[in-house]
Amino acid sequence: RDNGGATGSEPEVVGASEVAVKTADEALLCLARGMMRRVTGATAMNAESSRSHAIMTAVIEQTQTTHLDDDDDDDNADDGDDQDGETSYMRSKFHFVDLAGSERAKRTQAAGQRLAEGIMINQGLLVLGNVISALGDPKKVGKTHVPYRDSKLTRLLRG
Repeated sequence: RDNGGATGSEPEVVGASEVAVKTADEALLCLARGMMRRVTGATAMNAESSRSHAIMTAVIEQTQTTHLDDDDDDDNADDGDDQDGETSYMRSKFHFVDLAGSERAKRTQAAGQRLAEGIMINQGLLVLGNVISALGDPKKVGKTHVPYRDSKLTRLLRG
């Protein structure tokens, strides 16, 4: 979980963790561990119905130093002084999302907790669709409210 240094800028996700990795294999191991924690449950339509969305956020940071040539000072060409360089910092954030499927309560014959889960899944998917519609329609861009706050899923993806 990354909040970009700002407290309270993203919703709390119980059980979420932030892991620093250095290789693609380490990142894939984190993904596999996360998928093993995914909640599933039986419905009339699916014996192992996904009861949750899964999000893996990868933050890639890169620092690059460009050394400036100083032809006037050849005596100190290799003095180890990095002050004559320009440093740039790049940070990219990618969300990999596996959404739980939309369900019709009547067809799944869900009741109790399974019904409540299905309602929450459908609500999150509806809000996500509304956000995509508000952002993707050139006629609406800048003229309509983007409902990020209407769902924990869309608040997470916005961050």
